[in-house]
Order: sequence, then structure tokens, then C-alpha cells
Amino acid sequence: LNYIITNNLTTGDKLPNEYKLAEEVNVGRSTLREAVRTLVSRNILEVRQGSGTYISENTGIVDDPLGFSFVKDTLKLTEDLFEIRYLLEPRVAALAATNATDDQIEELDKIRLEIEEKIGAFSDEHIEKDIEFHKLVSEMSGNVAMSNLVSIINQSISRYYDYYTSNRIKDETIVSHREIMDAIKSRDPILAEDVMRIHIVTNRRSLSQNKKNNLKKE
Repeated sequence: LNYIITNNLTTGDKLPNEYKLAEEVNVGRSTLREAVRTLVSRNILEVRQGSGTYISENTGIVDDPLGFSFVKDTLKLTEDLFEIRYLLEPRVAALAATNATDDQIEELDKIRLEIEEKIGAFSDEHIEKDIEFHKLVSEMSGNVAMSNLVSIINQSISRYYDYYTSNRIKDETIVSHREIMDAIKSRDPILAEDVMRIHIVTNRRSLSQNKKNNLKKE
């Protein structure tokens, strides 16, 4: 870890080969291999067979760090994740409107357009792009801790579509993402906070209504 930090290595960077790295950090090669295995398990390093060892894309963020996969009541979990998003993401959007770079705004608009294209093509790939959109907004906030936290919480997006999807919600997704994008691009933190809050509330209410309808059917 100290080697990575000291040498300012970042996502996608390749480490020196095993022999050279062992010399640089002054340990035996067997010790080095054990360290690499440990860092791979923590999603800090990624070993690519035949290529080498690289800094992981989601550095240090392991899959399911909060143990969501062990929660049996997944609908309740989805509802609770929306509650947390409601508390955090409007503020994140406001910070993004203040701190985002022009390049980040351009990238966000690109993802927004991809979401619309995927929805128009009736492709479920829009869910992955939706998560990518919200992840980038959190990065644009400039708050490193919030960025990592929100990326974990946004598992609720994919879980939400597991329970509820409709043409109306897809249309709302297109409109709300446009509004979020425009507010951030306009550098209007108050508007960005408001439209993000409306977006989350709308989805949460749809989920709640769908739950009630299913209970009536039962």
C-alpha cells in the first residue's frame, strides 16, 4: 500500500514485475506474492493472466462491503437504500453543481444520452448506465468519502428495477436525468439538490405503490 501511495499509482496503472518489485520494497518474492493476494482480495490490485498486476478499477471497494447480499428481505433493503439516498444524494448533487469540472459535465451528458438510447432500444443496459450516471455525480461532488459511499448505496438502482419497471418510470428517468444534468451544467446547486430529491422521491413512491398493488392482489 505504501508503495502504491508513494508512487502515486492510480486506476489501471501496472506494477513492476515480481522480481523488480520485490527488490524495490525489499522483501522476498514469496512475501510479495502473499501481499499481492491480500490486496487482490481487497480489490486494490488485479492480476491479469499473461499481462501483469494492475491497480483495480474500483480501488479498495470490495464487492458488497456492507453485506447487503445477506439481507433476506430484499424489498425492505431496497426501500431502506432509497431512504439513505434521499438523505445523501440531493446534497451530493448540490456539491456537484459547485465543484464539477467541465470535462466531468461533458462525460455526464454523454452517459445521460446513452441512458436515453438504451431505453429507446428497450435494452436493460440502461440500468448499468443509470448507476454509472449517479456514480459520476457523486465523484463530481469533490467529496472523496461521499463518492465511495454513494457508489455502494446506489446498488438500490439495480434492485429497484428488479421490483418495478414501466414505460412511465423509464420516461421519468429520461426527464429527471436531463433536469439533473441541466442543473449541474448551470452551476445551480439549489436546483440540482431539488431535482435530485424529486427524482428519488418519485422512484420511491412508485416502488411503494407497486408494493401496495401486489399486496392487494395477494
